[in-house]
Amino acid sequence: MIEIQNVSLTLDDRPVLRNISLSLSEQRIAIVGSNGSGKSSFARLLNGLRTPTEGSVRVDGLDTRKRARDIRRKVGFVFQNPDNQIVFPIVEEDVAFGLKNLGIPLDTRTEMARDILQRYGLSAHSKHPAHNLSGGQKQLLAIAGVLVMNPDYVVLDEPTTLLDLRNKLRISNAIDALEQAAIVVTHDLDLVKDFDRVLVFENGRVLADDVPNAALNRYVEAMLDA
Repeated sequence: MIEIQNVSLTLDDRPVLRNISLSLSEQRIAIVGSNGSGKSSFARLLNGLRTPTEGSVRVDGLDTRKRARDIRRKVGFVFQNPDNQIVFPIVEEDVAFGLKNLGIPLDTRTEMARDILQRYGLSAHSKHPAHNLSGGQKQLLAIAGVLVMNPDYVVLDEPTTLLDLRNKLRISNAIDALEQAAIVVTHDLDLVKDFDRVLVFENGRVLADDVPNAALNRYVEAMLDA
């Protein structure tokens, strides 16, 4: 469980999140909201990329202020732009990079990297330059690079924003197949219509917290009234 208790966040003297308390335990949780609503900043609190100005965030009891390194092992984060996450020029090397930092032997790293690339249909590209991949393939590579570390939770920040329909479907299927709990920040309402829970953010607060149909309807109504 991820527990958010009385959390506020201020950046550059600007309030971004305001007194939020939530417990996140469902397998599939979506975070939606207009640009500037605070949803991406909230997502970054969940694995310690940011720490709250007030309140606390705990992942399975670990406080993000005190145990950031352990929490980043537990909570993988997939950024909106995969180019910001791909480090090494060759696909297989990029996936294996994080495993090296864990002290895993080379042969084992190589085997784990090949297994995860096969899962996401990237085996044929394992020796290719990562920059030659399509947008959808790069996003899958970014997901693979996170999942090979075997986190307990995966946070994905707008994973389909830059993709065409075919690649959106590939990413949607990849999220559906995750064994880990997934928290997805998105503008793509179709992507999350079958999730367990949807949080709607507006002006740094949670406007709605419900099952997808009710929460998404509330979001659409708020956008029409704005």
